Amino acid sequence: MVLRVVAAHHKKYSWLSDFIENNYELDPTEFEQEFAKVNVKGAIDLAHSFEKGLVTGEIIPSSPLKIILDYQREVKQVLMGRQEEVSDYFSLLLLMGAFHHCDHLSSAFVTEFAHLQNSSFTFLDKMKDDLQQKGYGLYYHQLTASKLLGNVILTAPTGSGKTETSMLWLRKQMDQTGQGRVFYVLPFTASINAMFERIRDDEKGLGKDMVGMLHGKLSAYLYESFFEEAGNLRQLKVQIKDLKQSFKNLQTPLKILTPFQLLKHLFGLKGFEKGIFEWVGGHFIFDEIHAYEPEVTAQIIVFLEYLTKHLQAKIFIMTATLPTFLKSRIGEAIGNFEVVQAEPALYFAFKRHRLQLKSGRLAENLSLIKQALEADKKVLVVCNTVDQARAVFEQLKDDHEALLIHGRFAAKDRTRVEKELQNKPPKLLIGTQAIEVSLDIDYDVIYTEPAPLDALIQRFGRVNRKNSKAACLCAVFKERNEKDKYIYDHDMIERTLGVLAEIENEHEGIIQEIDLQAYIDQVYPKYDDVSQEKFNKTYDLLTHSVKRLTPFEPSQEGEEDYYKQFDGVKVLPAYYEKEFKELLDAFDFIGAEQLKVSIRKNWFARLINTPDLNKLTHVLFPSENPKAKAIEIKYFKINKWYRPDTGLNFEKDEDTKFIVDRTIENNKLFL
Repeated sequence: MVLRVVAAHHKKYSWLSDFIENNYELDPTEFEQEFAKVNVKGAIDLAHSFEKGLVTGEIIPSSPLKIILDYQREVKQVLMGRQEEVSDYFSLLLLMGAFHHCDHLSSAFVTEFAHLQNSSFTFLDKMKDDLQQKGYGLYYHQLTASKLLGNVILTAPTGSGKTETSMLWLRKQMDQTGQGRVFYVLPFTASINAMFERIRDDEKGLGKDMVGMLHGKLSAYLYESFFEEAGNLRQLKVQIKDLKQSFKNLQTPLKILTPFQLLKHLFGLKGFEKGIFEWVGGHFIFDEIHAYEPEVTAQIIVFLEYLTKHLQAKIFIMTATLPTFLKSRIGEAIGNFEVVQAEPALYFAFKRHRLQLKSGRLAENLSLIKQALEADKKVLVVCNTVDQARAVFEQLKDDHEALLIHGRFAAKDRTRVEKELQNKPPKLLIGTQAIEVSLDIDYDVIYTEPAPLDALIQRFGRVNRKNSKAACLCAVFKERNEKDKYIYDHDMIERTLGVLAEIENEHEGIIQEIDLQAYIDQVYPKYDDVSQEKFNKTYDLLTHSVKRLTPFEPSQEGEEDYYKQFDGVKVLPAYYEKEFKELLDAFDFIGAEQLKVSIRKNWFARLINTPDLNKLTHVLFPSENPKAKAIEIKYFKINKWYRPDTGLNFEKDEDTKFIVDRTIENNKLFL
C-alpha cells in the first residue's frame, strides 16, 4: 500500500503503469533515466522509498513492476463498478488522502493545527448565563440537542437559535467521541460569509483560529476584508494565500462551506482522496437544507449515504420549512437519527407576520409602498426578476433612501451593498431572491410578488426577525408578470396562493408558525414529475460515479459532470474596463476579477456573436527584462448598461459617450 501511494501521488496510476509497460525491457539505469525525464518528482520519491527499504525484498516480496501492474488490473475492476475486488480499497483511498495532507502540510511548514476543546465552547456558557440574568433559559430544543449523541434532524422556527443549537450538539459530540473535522454547510455565499464572521468571533464564537471557510468567491471576500489593513498589495496577496491554504488543509477544525466544496470529491476531481480522508469521523451540520434544487438535493442524499455507510460521520440537519417527503428521504440516507422538534409553546409565541393578499401586480401598486415609507416604516420589496426589481427601484429611489440587491452586480458592488445592509440598512430595500439569503436584516413590512411558499417564508423571515414587534404586514400580490413563468412553476404558485388564502381567512391573517409544516406539505406533497425525474437522474449518476472512484485516478468524466451544473460566465462591463486594465497593470488580479459580473450561459450564448460581447486580450509584461515572457489576460467585455447602484441591464446598451467623458474626467483629476 505504501509503495502504491508513493509511486502514484504525482501522476495518474494509469500513466505510471503505461510507462512501465512500455519501458520495462530497459536495464535499470536506462529505465531510471527515462522515468526521471518525464516525472522528476516521482523519480525522487521512489528513490527515497528504495533508500528507506519500502520496496526491498524483505518487506515486499514482489518487484515494484509487478505490484504496479497488479494494481492496474484491479483499477479496471473499479472502473466497472466492482470496488470490492480491489484489495484494501478504502484503506488505500484513505492512505492516499492522508499522504497528500502530510505532503502539503509539511511543504507549508505547518507543525501543528488547532483542535476544538471543551474550552472552545465557553461562549455557549456565557450565552446561557446572560439568558438566566434576564430571567430566561435555553429553549427546549436546545437543551435536548445538547444531550444527544449521533445523528439529529431538528425542526424549529426561524430566529429560534438553531445555530446555537448545532453548537450545543457539536460540543456533546466532541466531549464524548473525540476529534473529527467539522463542516457547517450553507447554500449561499452571503450566508456563509455572515456565518463565518459570527462563529469565528473570539468572544461570541469559537475563535479565529478554529474556523475556516470555503466557497467560489473566497479570494474576493478575503481581498475586501483585509484590503485596508494590508500594508501593500504584495502583503495582501501573501495574507490571502496563507489563509486560503489554512482553510483548505487541516489547520482549522471547523469549515463553513457550500455543499459543492464537498460534493466535488464524490465526482472524483483531482485530490478527491485528500477530501474524503478529511471526512472520516467528521461532524456535518446542514443549515437551510430546504434551499436546494432537486438535482443538488439528490447529490446531498448520495453524500449523506456515503458518509454514514463508510466513514462513521455524524449528521446534524436543521430546518424550519422542509417538506415531509424530503425529510423522510434524508432520514433514510442517514439511517439512525433522533428527531428534535421545538415545543408548541415556542411556535405559538412567534406571531411575527400578518398576511395580506393584494390584487393586481406589485409594480402597479407602488403607492402602497410610498404610504408605508411616509408612515416611517422600513420597507422591503421583493420582485421575481432583476428587470422588475430595477424598474421599481428607478421609480422609488429619488424620493427615498434606497438600496437595490440582485445577482447581476459586479462582485465589488455586491460586497459594498451587503456591507451597507449589515452596517446601516436603508429605509427601503428592493431586490430579488437574493434577499431570501441575504444578511441578518430586519424590516417592518414587506411587499412581494407571488412565489412558492417556502421562498415566501424566507422573504417574510427578513421582517420582524427577532419577534420584537407586533405582527408585521407581509403583503403578497396575486398577479404575476409574464417572465415569472420562466422562474416558478405555475401549478406550485397556484397551490401557494390557495394556502395563502386559507391563512388570510384564519386568525385575522396572523401566520401561525406551528401550521407552516402542514402548509408546506400542502404545496409540496411530493416532487412534480419533472423535478422527480431530475432528482432520480442525478441520484443515479452520482451513485454510479461513487462506485467508480479509483484511488490515484481522478475522473475526467466525473469532472465534466460536476462542472456542467454551474450556469455562470463572468463578463466585464464596459463601464469598468479602464479600472480593470489599471488593476491588471498593477498585477492586482483579484481586484480586477471583482469588477466582473456573472451572467447565465443562455445570455452568454445569445450575445457571443454580436457586438454586445467582445472577446479581448490585455497584455502584461512582468518585468523590464526584454526576454521576459508576456502574460496574456483574456476576458469578455459586455457593452450593456452598467451602473454601481443598479447593476447590469441587458435591455439597454452602454452609453459610450458617458464612458469616454468619465475617462477624460478621471484623467483630469489624476493629472
